[in-house]
Amino acid sequence: MSYKKLQIWQLSREIVIDIHKMTLETLPKFEMFETGSQIRRSSKSTKSLIVEGYGRRYYTQDFIRYLLNALASNDETIDHLETLFETKSLSDSVLYENIHERLISLGKMLNNFINSVQKNHQTPSIYVKEEIPDYLNFPETKDDKTE
Repeated sequence: MSYKKLQIWQLSREIVIDIHKMTLETLPKFEMFETGSQIRRSSKSTKSLIVEGYGRRYYTQDFIRYLLNALASNDETIDHLETLFETKSLSDSVLYENIHERLISLGKMLNNFINSVQKNHQTPSIYVKEEIPDYLNFPETKDDKTE
C-alpha cells in the first residue's frame, strides 16, 4: 500500500493546494511573505509528516511521533487561517469556512488514526515472543540422535 491511499494524506493534499492558491490569489501582497508564507509551510508540513510517518510505520513510536507532529502542524495551520480571517487579510468567508472545516476534519481524522495505530500496537516489542523462523529449525540428523 502507498501513503497516497491514506485518506488523511489525500485530504491534506487537497488542503495544501487550496491554501497555496488562496495565499497567492486572495491575500494582500504584504501577507504573501508573512502569514501567507507561514500557512503554506505549516500545511505542507502536515502532509509531509504524514508521508514521513508512513515510511516509518513499522516502528510504532516513530510512526506515532510523526503523526502527532502532523497533528500539531495542522493545528498551526488552523491558527494561521483564523489569524488571516480575523485580521481581514482573508475576507472571503465562504473560502475561509471551507478550508477551516476541512482542517478541523483532518485534525479529527489524524487523531482517530493515531488512536488506531496505538491500539493496534500496544504491546512493546520487548514483550512479543516471536516464533522461531523455519530457516532456523534444522531437521534432526542421525548424529543428533546418537548423542
